[in-house]
Amino acid sequence: MFPSFKKKKKKPFPSVKRNPFVANPLLKKIEKLNAKAQKDFLKTWSRASTIIPAMIGYTIYIHNGREHVPIPITKYMVNYKLGDFVPTRIFNQHNSKKKSDTKSVKSKSDTKSVKSKRDTQSRR
Repeated sequence: MFPSFKKKKKKPFPSVKRNPFVANPLLKKIEKLNAKAQKDFLKTWSRASTIIPAMIGYTIYIHNGREHVPIPITKYMVNYKLGDFVPTRIFNQHNSKKKSDTKSVKSKSDTKSVKSKRDTQSRR
């Protein structure tokens, strides 16, 4: 008579189902450096690679489209993508001046010129 209300099992996140994506050349470089026990820097163009615990402590130079930006990897960055920490676009703030603001700036300059005329007249 009534539909059964069964609790649905929550699906795990995609990274739990399958291994995180890490570019093969980057993974090989990390494994080589871990074998040598060196904390050195790496240069990569793979912004889509996921940060794994083996990368902690390294400085990775990530390409933002124009240059490589150094990013030190910490434990709080694990499971994020490399591209999340390097913006590709530079945001220039919008002009906050409106037409009313430009008028007020002009009026201030006008008052300065009026004051300067008064000063010159009073000096005479």
